[in-house]
Amino acid sequence: MLGLGCLAAAATAVGGRWSDSRADAVADRAAASLARTHLGLLTSELQKFRLLPLVLTEYPDVSAALRNDDPDAAARLNRALELLAARTDAAAIYAIAANGRSVAASNWRFPTTFVGQDYGFRPYFRNAMRHGGAELFALGTVSGRPGLYLARRIDDGSRALGVIVVKVEFDRLESIWARAPGATIVTDQRGVILITSVPQWRFKPTRRLDEHALADVRRTRQYRLTGASSAPVTIDGRNATLATGMDPPSFRVAAIGAPIAEGRLIHFTPLAPALAAARSVALIWAMAALIVAGIIGGLAIRMAERRRFAREARERLEGEVVRRTAELRDANARLIVESQEREEADRRYRSAREELAQANRLGSLGQITAGVAHEINQPLATIRMFAESGTTLIDRNALDAARQNLQSIVGLTERIGTITGELRAFARRRVRVSGRTSLGSVIDGTLLLIGERARGIVDARLTDEQRGWHVAADRIRVEQVLVNLVQNALDAVAAQADPTVVIAVEAAGSDRIRLSVADNGPGIDPALDDSLFTPFATAKADGLGLGLAIARDIVRELGGDLILVPDRARGAEFTLSLGRA
Repeated sequence: MLGLGCLAAAATAVGGRWSDSRADAVADRAAASLARTHLGLLTSELQKFRLLPLVLTEYPDVSAALRNDDPDAAARLNRALELLAARTDAAAIYAIAANGRSVAASNWRFPTTFVGQDYGFRPYFRNAMRHGGAELFALGTVSGRPGLYLARRIDDGSRALGVIVVKVEFDRLESIWARAPGATIVTDQRGVILITSVPQWRFKPTRRLDEHALADVRRTRQYRLTGASSAPVTIDGRNATLATGMDPPSFRVAAIGAPIAEGRLIHFTPLAPALAAARSVALIWAMAALIVAGIIGGLAIRMAERRRFAREARERLEGEVVRRTAELRDANARLIVESQEREEADRRYRSAREELAQANRLGSLGQITAGVAHEINQPLATIRMFAESGTTLIDRNALDAARQNLQSIVGLTERIGTITGELRAFARRRVRVSGRTSLGSVIDGTLLLIGERARGIVDARLTDEQRGWHVAADRIRVEQVLVNLVQNALDAVAAQADPTVVIAVEAAGSDRIRLSVADNGPGIDPALDDSLFTPFATAKADGLGLGLAIARDIVRELGGDLILVPDRARGAEFTLSLGRA
């Protein structure tokens, strides 16, 4: 219990310090914001009125009335100043001659008119005559109302004629400030309150004035100090305490320089609302902490129970684990054996598929052999002829002609070598390779392998540009597919009167090439459309049905596809698509 009490006391102390600090920060932000806002209103008001004396220095009736050389000038100036004061909300506008007497004023119609009054003792008059312009916040000697006097000297060449004065009162501004929370004041350089949202504070000092300052105020009759020995507010850093009985008494202070009388604008924000809000937050957090502590305590008890249950369950589980581990070990051993058997079956499957592709190539060689034999026999017969004639030419000492015969024999042997090399490459078991090959070399190799059988029937419609296109594939594997497709097409057109097989190439987008083999044969039975690429499905009486299935597998391994073009009016067309290299 003692520990809980100490914990509660510590939490209360920490919460109190936190709430005080938070309340100070919230009140400081509010005070600074309102101080800037009120300063903006004051600055805007002053900027409007500070232009009036400058404008009136150019008004001709002002100079005429001050020179007193026109008897009607003062009357005209009275009416003009009256109209200008009404339109600008200035408290009063008046002109003072060089002797200190007012010659015209906006309030000339009222008993309290400034006309004829002596203002020679006023600091704003003396300073304006001496320096050209002056400002003074003071109490009106005639009206008894406080305001800011803006004075500007009127010159006639090098001679000073007098001063034009605009008086500004801040009743409207003070009423706006009074609607905001707290209080706002403007003090002069002595610390005396000039403008205030609390009327009873006016002309009270915020600090004690010395005798010299009091004497100066009495001499200039700037204002009548009220309670000069006691301040209505005591400011200690950012804290302020009001001595006028306002509720609440504690405030936070924000001070900023004011563009009037070298003074400062000070806003007092009440601390009580922010403190109440901060304490409410601290109380909520305290209640939340108590709830969390209760939940944690309950969870701790619950977790202790769960640990006991878990311990008992773990003991039961360990026995079960021992039993199941032995079963899993046996199952794992069986899985290893099954996995090895599956890998071996997959290896045998891949090997069998490659063997089947090789068998398909060798089977195609049976049809290719006749064409290749014809391609070889013709150069051999020509070689024999060139050799026999070469002997005769040597006997006749026609060495140049004999040399030409020998060069022709060399060219024919190179052709035979090309044919036999292509045949050996096609028949050789291939290892999967990647690369790029041109369409021209693929189609030339295909026609060379098929040989005499394709001559006059197969039409390879490729432009020079298309022959230079490259595909991302192994040349021999693409040739195997084309040989299969062309031989099937040649079989299909064997009974036609005008047999034709067309090999065409076109671009399929920016990254693919489409190669087609079309014939004018009887076409393919629609009943075979669904099973055409299935192994052992064939329309030939002596066919195995493996060629198209193997061809599609090869193309798909190369990243492409092989399809039958549907709905042809005559014959059959197969399309082979491959990636462009």
